[in-house]
Amino acid sequence: MWYERDPGIQRDSLEAGYITAFAVILRTADKNPWVNEFDYVELSCLIESISTSNPRIEWKKIENGKTRALKNRAVLRQPATLVITNATRSDTAKYRCEVVAIEDEKSFDEILINLVVRGKAAELSCVEEEGFPKSKYLWFRNDEAMPEDPKTSPKFLNSSYTLNPETGSLKFGSVRKEDEGEYYCRAVNDAGYSECGPQMLEVYHINILLIVLGSLAVGLVLLCVTVGLCCAYKQGFLPSEKEAGSNYASPERGDGVDYARTDEEGDFRHKSSFVI
Repeated sequence: MWYERDPGIQRDSLEAGYITAFAVILRTADKNPWVNEFDYVELSCLIESISTSNPRIEWKKIENGKTRALKNRAVLRQPATLVITNATRSDTAKYRCEVVAIEDEKSFDEILINLVVRGKAAELSCVEEEGFPKSKYLWFRNDEAMPEDPKTSPKFLNSSYTLNPETGSLKFGSVRKEDEGEYYCRAVNDAGYSECGPQMLEVYHINILLIVLGSLAVGLVLLCVTVGLCCAYKQGFLPSEKEAGSNYASPERGDGVDYARTDEEGDFRHKSSFVI
C-alpha cells in the first residue's frame, strides 16, 4: 500500500450556474503491456483529476482468481505508476491500481492492467524428405492435436506458437510454463503417415534473486575465511616461513652405526662395522 500527493480539481460548468465537482479519475497509457523476461516494465496509472491532498493508492495482483497485495516486488513512481525492474514470467498476471480520495465526491477509481512477460523463443522442427506426394505436418502435445492457430482452442489459448503445416516448423515466440509437455510430429500424405518419437519440453523459471543471494553468500564465506587466516597469522597461531626454516635439525641415527662423510656430496661410508 502506498500513499502519494497529487492535488487537482475537476470543474463542470452548467448553464444555470457554476458548480464544482470533485472526482478522482484515473487513466493508463497501456492496458495490455508486455515485456521480455528480466527487463524493466512500467504499469501506468495516471491520476487525471483529484482534490484530496493525501489519497490512498494501492496496487493489487490478481492471479488465479485471487487478489494479492504486492510486497517487495515493485516500486511506486509518482504519482501512482508501478515499476517492476526485473520482470519474470511469474509476474504475468492482471494488476489493479486503486485510488481512494475521501475528500472527493467520487471518492474511488480503479484501472485494470494485463501484463504479459515473454520468455525465450524456441523452435521444434519436423522433416520428412522421401514421401510422395509431399507430406504435410501435424503436431501433438500430450497426445492432443495442436491447431494451427492456438487462439481457436481453449486448451492452447495461452500459447504463443506458430505452426507451419508445409514445413513442419513449430515456433514459440515466448515459451511459458503452460507449454511444457511431450511433443511429437506426424507427417501425412495420401500413402499414409509416419511419426517421430515424443520429446519432452521442460520450462524452468530462473530465480535471479536466489542466484544473486547464493553468490553473495559464497563471497561472504570466502571473505570470512581469508580474514580468519590473516588474524591467525598475526596472532602467531600459524608458523612463518622463517621460523619453519630455523627449526630444522638433522635426524638422529638410530641404528648404532657411526657415519663419516667423504669429499663427494651425498657419498657416505661406514666408519665402523655393524654390531650384531
